[in-house]
Amino acid sequence: MSGRMNYYRAAPGAMKAMMDLEEATKKLSITAPIRELVKMRVSQINGCAYCLNLHAPEARAAGVSQQKLDVLPAWRESPVFDAKERAALAWSEALTRLETTNAPDADYQMLADAFDDRERVELTLIITTINAWNRFAVGFRSQHPIAQVAQP
Repeated sequence: MSGRMNYYRAAPGAMKAMMDLEEATKKLSITAPIRELVKMRVSQINGCAYCLNLHAPEARAAGVSQQKLDVLPAWRESPVFDAKERAALAWSEALTRLETTNAPDADYQMLADAFDDRERVELTLIITTINAWNRFAVGFRSQHPIAQVAQP
């Protein structure tokens, strides 16, 4: 598969706005590990290899364990996620799959039990932002670099 276009070159003003939004999300009160788990889960749902490749090392650097990354697609069945992470992941899935979930009250209640009003807004902005990035990367077929594996 090859990329469709360089959207940074095609619309630098639009992409500057996206980059500014991304930088703003890093200054919110949501912790880096939760922010990165959300980005990974949303990117898994959206099938965005570019963002998964980008955010896996960032998640590890933020302190997310490899075990959590390994079981992230099955987070509901895994005991390694705490209540805040579960609430964030449930809300991420609900908003990413909005056409089928309609943001259920149960997921919102879990969110409200784990996060205050400001944090719920901030988490929703982070989810919205990674969904937007996924749409750019998947829609325009952004290609992530291929890691070179050392041969023995």
